[in-house]
Amino acid sequence: MNLTPAKKKVNLILDYSLTFKKSKTNMQVKKILQGQRPSLSFEFFPPKTQEATNDLLLNIDKLASYAPNYVSITYGAGGTTRHQTHDLVSKLHKDKNIPVVPHLTCVGHSFEELHEILSHYCTMGIQNIMVLRGDPPKKEKSFTPHPQGPRYAKDLVSYIKKNFPHLSIGVAGFPEGHPETPNFIKEMDYLKEKIDAGADYICTQLFFDNHYFFEYQERCDLMGIKVPIIAGLMPITTLSGLKRMCELAEGCKIPARLLKAVKWTNSPEQLEEVGIHWATEQLRELLYRDTAGVHLYTLNKASTIETIFKNLGLNESHQLHSKEDWAL
Repeated sequence: MNLTPAKKKVNLILDYSLTFKKSKTNMQVKKILQGQRPSLSFEFFPPKTQEATNDLLLNIDKLASYAPNYVSITYGAGGTTRHQTHDLVSKLHKDKNIPVVPHLTCVGHSFEELHEILSHYCTMGIQNIMVLRGDPPKKEKSFTPHPQGPRYAKDLVSYIKKNFPHLSIGVAGFPEGHPETPNFIKEMDYLKEKIDAGADYICTQLFFDNHYFFEYQERCDLMGIKVPIIAGLMPITTLSGLKRMCELAEGCKIPARLLKAVKWTNSPEQLEEVGIHWATEQLRELLYRDTAGVHLYTLNKASTIETIFKNLGLNESHQLHSKEDWAL
């Protein structure tokens, strides 16, 4: 049977190599996204204790069988996890042979400090960076730029493009709107400025309704934004986690059907099942609709992600079914 390029792409969505060792640690994300299949990536945050670090490394090993194209490491507000982020990036890049995308924010940094950080990453052989304006530290109500630093993410993107042109740059996108910019038109203008400054791709904030993501894609197209857009998903595992998500992702909308399902649960186990089922169906539709890539916020745990892929029919041989099997 002859398949169209689109069908071939979907058939290969998660037909990845079986180990991280086959990944190229120096691969740029912008080149990965030029490939024939959607990208798969995981996000982790730097642990604060040695025990948590050991647990994270075990979970990363568990997720290795899915051979993501890359993993990203978050960066605390105001650089609060700067050293932990650097240590984790270094360990994964060297010991695990994993393509790593460190996050970098504008908060609390001068251009001189940012240059030092970026130079360190380049010395390590890192080829990618995720640029964010960043959230203000907990004790500060609003973002205040460093007097000798970038004010907006676009400024940091422009600086990196000029001084570290070999780095592939990702920026954040907000399908449901940025909490500080309720005007969607202005928000898209700001996004276009980041892309024009040199960003290579967009990775979205988490969302629970795919409708917002598909509309976001259309708005980007109308704005002339042609870079790939990666969909960011975070499965619900606990009620406290759901509340925390809404706090971190201000403006995040929880669909009534999801709220009703959560309300009807009688145990933490049932709530986790609801969250996993919801994320599975979100991911199934995104894959069916030929999304450029999926980025899973793991919360440093492997079990939830493993269950989602199992629900999608990803077996031990890492083979997928035909595109028609992704239909809802």
